[in-house]
Amino acid sequence: MQNNKPIPSVSVSYAHNGSSTKANEFGMRAMQERAYERRGEQYLLIKSPPASGKSRALMFIALDKLHNQKLKQAIIAVPEKSIGSSFNDEPLKKHGFWADWAVLPKWNLCNAPGEDGGKVNSVGAFLNSDDQVLVCTHATLRFAVDKFGIEAFDNRLIAVDEFHHVSSNPDNKLGSQLERFIARDQVHIVAMTGSYFRGDAAAVLAPQDEARFNTVTYTYYEQLNGYEHLKQLDIGYFFYSGSYTVDILKVLDPAEKTIIHIPNVNSRESTKDKIREVEHILEELGEWQGTDPATGFQLVKTADGRLLRIADLVDDDAAKRDRVSAALKDPAQKNNREHVDIIIALGMAKEGFDWIWCEHALTVGYRSSLTEIVQIIGRATRDAPGKTRARFTNLIAAVDATEQAVTEAVNDTLKAIAASLLMEQVLTPRFEFKPKNPTNEAAPGFDYGAEGYDPNKCNVGFNQATGQLQIEIKGLAQPQSAEAQRICQEDLNEVIATFVQDKTTIERGLFDEELVPEELTQLRMGKIIKDKFPELDAEDQEAVRQHAVAALNLTQQAKQLALGDNAHGEDMRSAGEPSTNTALIDGVRKFAMDVHELDIDLIDRINPFGEAYAILAKTMSEDSLKQVAAAIAAKRTSLTPDEAKDLALRAVKFKKERGRLPSINSADAWEKRMAEGAAAFVRFKDEGRYA
Repeated sequence: MQNNKPIPSVSVSYAHNGSSTKANEFGMRAMQERAYERRGEQYLLIKSPPASGKSRALMFIALDKLHNQKLKQAIIAVPEKSIGSSFNDEPLKKHGFWADWAVLPKWNLCNAPGEDGGKVNSVGAFLNSDDQVLVCTHATLRFAVDKFGIEAFDNRLIAVDEFHHVSSNPDNKLGSQLERFIARDQVHIVAMTGSYFRGDAAAVLAPQDEARFNTVTYTYYEQLNGYEHLKQLDIGYFFYSGSYTVDILKVLDPAEKTIIHIPNVNSRESTKDKIREVEHILEELGEWQGTDPATGFQLVKTADGRLLRIADLVDDDAAKRDRVSAALKDPAQKNNREHVDIIIALGMAKEGFDWIWCEHALTVGYRSSLTEIVQIIGRATRDAPGKTRARFTNLIAAVDATEQAVTEAVNDTLKAIAASLLMEQVLTPRFEFKPKNPTNEAAPGFDYGAEGYDPNKCNVGFNQATGQLQIEIKGLAQPQSAEAQRICQEDLNEVIATFVQDKTTIERGLFDEELVPEELTQLRMGKIIKDKFPELDAEDQEAVRQHAVAALNLTQQAKQLALGDNAHGEDMRSAGEPSTNTALIDGVRKFAMDVHELDIDLIDRINPFGEAYAILAKTMSEDSLKQVAAAIAAKRTSLTPDEAKDLALRAVKFKKERGRLPSINSADAWEKRMAEGAAAFVRFKDEGRYA
């Protein structure tokens, strides 16, 4: 390891104004009120971060559907049994609502053993009963639909929690069943997810099915900005050599409440002995004092005399692990900060795990998906008294000398950077891009800076109430169809997820010194849009492309300007960090002013990975960095027929705009690349490569 502190690749400060935790007269927080306003929709998709109150939002909506919309029953499906507790009885009347939430114990199949031969038969018994609410796992629902048929669920609400587990992939059973429910059109569906992107997997819904859903989006920015206590979130990656257990204290602060996720046994970070890894971590922390007989927590005395209470969820002894797990879920200890200090887990303590005191989510090795990373980060983003800062650290093994290890190391490094870029995008205010026109006017509720709105410039406005950042861009294409408008408003992070995880894109963006940025921003992003949204026409595909590139590149430029160079890797809390949550807004505004005229061509000329490389260069040793660059350079290939075709199309567009073809001798690198592509296209065509 190069330094004693990881350098956050993302460091975002918030206003902590308390708005997201305040309840209205019905006991609803901001997100729940927004979702409840859409309670009349037949198909509702709620995208909202962990800890924003999705479970209770569903209770409000389900009660209305049962009592006022004449639905017969509500069936709530969760991915695993432990999450079923989120839907336990709630005295909602006490907080101002008109009904309480109640689930008969026998119908909470996450706890109850089931009857009549098991849980699936219990679903059948429930469907034939007069009771109103059932809670079960996704698996139980799948088997029940198989057994009783789609028609058996008519006139009922089906609510799917952690909806990112569903997929439009034909092999995903629940996804296929939901398609059939939508085709029959006799149920109401409420889908909820805390993960903003599925770029590492198949789409959750087919486009035609997703178009049926009304979406409620509550952003990370709104959630964290509206907290009462938490005001800063840092996300970073850190490279180490040798065994991670030896160096873990360089990133683990025993004074912080921490969840450590040790590596999957199949990952290169694993020592292949998970029990010994836990023992090593305990040894590094201090002197073992035994096991607490009541909770099963490991007791470790640190060098400064503190007694740490450590929950080990890795132990293979099911009885021991269950005792520890039960102690962590003890409702009497929920508000006791001193109940536990550190939790060590492998596959547990991710989604749905509610420990509000967690200040640091420390993950060793790359996880299987971005969704998993979002869920892990969500463990640290709960609001709690005295908790002003939270962080997520991804600990990654540095490059080894052997060829296989280099390949794996490169892949893990690129995945960590992709996750970091995506989380940064998710944590920022929502962008609203507008083409710059002479007729534009200031929008109500937006602050355009000290000098106010200037009709002669590209303005940047911020709406504190809605968390929207409005940016005027010269030459920006506007989406025309309703679907393209929805994508630009709701799904830019999905697009960016696919882009930054495209291996060729991120490799070239980080390590190709001869890169022409437009090859990524126009060609690669353009191809991703075409593949992802084939139903859009060419004009709408281009509009979505421009909006996605603008969102990614403006966030990166704003970060650079807001945080400064910070070249020596100081703790960002003392490195001139802005005192309020305006850093990103000020950064975007400053960038727009510095370039005088913010236009889409300028934005296309920015390498989206430039800032990520700067962070990487500070975090990774020079030798490792050279090794990664060399491994990527060795694979570099010349133009493919598809790339040549895309460049030729850009060359045609260039000719329409300029009245001439791009020149192979141009001083402009992008014009020269288009000319090369057009020539390659003609050559490939003559060779019959497009037959």
